[in-house]
Amino acid sequence: MDASTIGTIDTIAAARRHDRVDTGLAEAFGQIVGAQQVITAFDARLAYARDRLPFAVFRERAGGIAGAVPRLVLRPADAAQVAAIVRHACANGIPVIPYGSGSGVLGGAIALGGEVLVDLRRLDRIVAIHPLDAMVTVECGMNGARLEAALDAQGLTTGHLPQSIEISTVGGWVACRGGGQASSRYGKIEDIVVGLKAVLPDGRSIEVRPVARRSVGPSILDLLVGSEGVFGIITEVTLRVWKKPALERAVVLAFPSLPAAWGCAREMMQAELRPQIVRIYDHVESAERTRDLAPFETRPILAMMAFCGSEPMVAAESSTALAIAAAFDGRQAPLGPFEHWQQNRYVAYSQKWHAAGYFNDTIEVAANWSAIPALYEAIALAVRQVHPLLHFGAHWSHVYPEGACQYMTVRLPPMDAQTALPLHAELWQVVQDLTLAHGGSIAHHHGAGLFRGPWMGRELGTGLDVLQAIKDALDPGNLLNPGKLGLRPRAGAKDIRQGFTGRGAGHGGD
Repeated sequence: MDASTIGTIDTIAAARRHDRVDTGLAEAFGQIVGAQQVITAFDARLAYARDRLPFAVFRERAGGIAGAVPRLVLRPADAAQVAAIVRHACANGIPVIPYGSGSGVLGGAIALGGEVLVDLRRLDRIVAIHPLDAMVTVECGMNGARLEAALDAQGLTTGHLPQSIEISTVGGWVACRGGGQASSRYGKIEDIVVGLKAVLPDGRSIEVRPVARRSVGPSILDLLVGSEGVFGIITEVTLRVWKKPALERAVVLAFPSLPAAWGCAREMMQAELRPQIVRIYDHVESAERTRDLAPFETRPILAMMAFCGSEPMVAAESSTALAIAAAFDGRQAPLGPFEHWQQNRYVAYSQKWHAAGYFNDTIEVAANWSAIPALYEAIALAVRQVHPLLHFGAHWSHVYPEGACQYMTVRLPPMDAQTALPLHAELWQVVQDLTLAHGGSIAHHHGAGLFRGPWMGRELGTGLDVLQAIKDALDPGNLLNPGKLGLRPRAGAKDIRQGFTGRGAGHGGD
């Protein structure tokens, strides 16, 4: 199946008919990883044809395919095999995509035609735990929940606890510049990574040694954190760790309005409190979680916080937070909503809606406190005009002194895909355009992948030209995860949104 054919294949059935395995290529890679670690069967490769990008789920549900079936899937055992794969691919002009657990929701692991996928999950060892230096070194394919369990057994934590922790890898966290539910205290992954090892597009290895704070020019670490495989394949990561807190104390609050809840969170963070959890829900999401709770009859906005550490620290922070909340007319409420969230914090609800035929998606953006009220109101108004039965709700679950992440759920009712997909594209267009218009960032922790590509020029400005120049220098053949992060795709690459853009969507306002 050559590149000229890829763009015409829109269904799984057609992909199956056109599929041809290059046995010579499979044998060559088998010399590197072992023949049993080269996946050639169509159905097995089809399972790698998408990550959790909702658009791709919608296409698959209707018998379609968003991108392309990978040419081959390789399962290397170590960093040396990864380097050998990349060297062979570079020498033969073969595009390569690194793959963790496929938990990304922006299409960053989707093949667009002719790529070989490198499944990194066999690189799953904890290399070393360094209690004295408060660090852990781990291979990129390590499952997040397994890492946290191993650290927990030694009284430690990374502090990086994304909802996807049970289905994501450490390398994926770093590659997508992810954020965990406790980011207000511990930071996002870019604040937790101390060092890493990676394989560059020509097969050379690069190491950023895990040394405490240095001043030796621009950060090579930051070039790779968030790069989603376009500049290199991350093979090993060193993360900061903390001692497990001795105590955690939760508080549930009822506020009369969103501005009051936002004001409380802003004052808390600017007063240098370090809550482990802060979650504020809009009227829609609050109502879903506070039925029959008396405090919310007059104060309908739900906020939840948790403080952790030693008893003196927790007592001081929680009492200060309650005083700030009182100044914004916040009142304590029963802990039920927090306990329910805590029990279900790693459950992904999207799959339930997808299985029932709905078109459910989540879009997270970031903005400063001064912009959030107008941004929220503008988006809520605009998206509700897209379809009369649209569900829209939002919450703010990563808060910082300067602003917060606004995490939104949009859901269209069951309908045929030809009707729904243009509406879905229009929702993305509205949210991303309005976020940029209000001075926000189009992503907080899901990354950019493929689906946010149309807005990357407006997000980064000249910075996108800088990234493209670096890409061209490191990867002149455009072989490592081509076409992601808004960077130049390969000739003949499939445009996954062609024919499904919203009204006036064009190229996302690029």
